[in-house]
Amino acid sequence: MEVTLAAEKIFEIGNFPVTNTFITTWIAALLLIVVSFFATRDMKKVPSGLQNFMELVVETLYNQVEGLAFEKAKVFFPWVATFFIFIITANYLGLMPGFGSIGFTEIEQGKEVFVPLLRTINSDLNVTLGLALISVIVTHYYAIKYLGILEYIKKYISLNPIYLFVGLLELVAEFTKILSLSFRLFGNIFAGEALITTISSMAAFVVPLPFMMLELIVGFVQATVFMMLTLVFMVVLTSKHGGEEH
Repeated sequence: MEVTLAAEKIFEIGNFPVTNTFITTWIAALLLIVVSFFATRDMKKVPSGLQNFMELVVETLYNQVEGLAFEKAKVFFPWVATFFIFIITANYLGLMPGFGSIGFTEIEQGKEVFVPLLRTINSDLNVTLGLALISVIVTHYYAIKYLGILEYIKKYISLNPIYLFVGLLELVAEFTKILSLSFRLFGNIFAGEALITTISSMAAFVVPLPFMMLELIVGFVQATVFMMLTLVFMVVLTSKHGGEEH
């Protein structure tokens, strides 16, 4: 059994290839929808069970966002909380039994290759790149909203040669944010998937358990890092030079 860099195609709908990570993405989305439905369908003033757990998660995340964004917390919170909850769900879903181990074999270039039916979502660079693009695009949308188009442009373009040079560096940095967010998440999750797959192929059951526990920590850390970096980018880019608020 080996882990390939690209997600494997399971079937096609017309000319649209459905990969194993695409299937897992929909499973994660449906899981979150179902959990949200049951957590909110019979809300009580004194919460218990699933409602209590979800309120604890939301309150904890909101406090983290408010500590950095202050009055902008209510605007930024839905985005960064969604990033965190989706990414950590995706990461932990990939550690469930059957992921990477249930599938079928096919012949490629004369070799028999195993194709897993389900695969960790964030081990697909397309997914992490998509998340990074959404993060950066939304950040710039709020920058224009809070600063105005002229003040936003002044962040990157100036008649002063020094400020112009700094602005160009910041513009380049905006593109590196996309690479940083996407490759950090992809690299850590893909490496963990490859490690567990390799260990499991040599010795199943007991031996992989410590590595799976490690991946629980890695999955949480990576979700937190993506959320906090997005939040910091939003706060910094929506602030005027010199720390003055619009």
